[in-house]
Amino acid sequence: MQHVEIKIVDRVATLVMDRSHVCNALDSQLIIDLNQAFSDVHQEKRVDSIVITGKGDHFCSGVDLKAFAEVTELEPMDAQVEWFEAWRDLTELCENILRFPKPVVAAIDGPAIGAGLALALASDLIVMSDRASMTANAAARGLIGGLTAPLLSFRFGAAIAARMLLTGMPVDAEEAHRLGMCCEVVPSSQVWIAANAWAKRCGGAPRESLQATKRILNESIGEALLTNLATGAAIGATVCCTESAAEGIRAFIEKRTPQWP
Repeated sequence: MQHVEIKIVDRVATLVMDRSHVCNALDSQLIIDLNQAFSDVHQEKRVDSIVITGKGDHFCSGVDLKAFAEVTELEPMDAQVEWFEAWRDLTELCENILRFPKPVVAAIDGPAIGAGLALALASDLIVMSDRASMTANAAARGLIGGLTAPLLSFRFGAAIAARMLLTGMPVDAEEAHRLGMCCEVVPSSQVWIAANAWAKRCGGAPRESLQATKRILNESIGEALLTNLATGAAIGATVCCTESAAEGIRAFIEKRTPQWP
């Protein structure tokens, strides 16, 4: 794996996203590596639970718009195929985390933005550092939070989802804790220790009961979630084909204010 490091300590596997030079933005290779990492620890008998985190100053800044910018230059039919494949890969990653039989704790140290926030929301528990934040700002880029929308609504309700998705305003760690969006807020230097402690608390139960509990939460109670993720991905890919999306991506790369068509 090029961009994910696995560390196993006391029956907890930590998956570290390592593209810190681009704020751990998700490109196709990082998505492949994350899926492979989850597959590896799934089979690992020494692992009872998982912590996912990012190296550097960001948890994950979302999709790598620079990596996907070339898609906006393709012919419409070719671009549509590329966008649908990209959204399919992101959706499969989130579903893999939701269906993963072992507890997953997201340790957010720094911003979790867009698809990066979706990774955290697909996890079972969230621990944040005092410099962490959650942002769903796809609409401001001419895009749509096709995965963050159903996950936010499922985890925390439609009111919080609407506020975050429509305004794009970040939620800092203190407010997230007040709203029940994370288990604990700790100093940056302690975020892995705290997440590891929560992972151990979850991993202490028998595997069969943990797996059954996750199925109840994420597949039975959350039955509509999986359907909504697929729908959100389809809508998201369609919106990516618009002129507004192309302008939003170009403006981000060129570091300027978008000029919407």
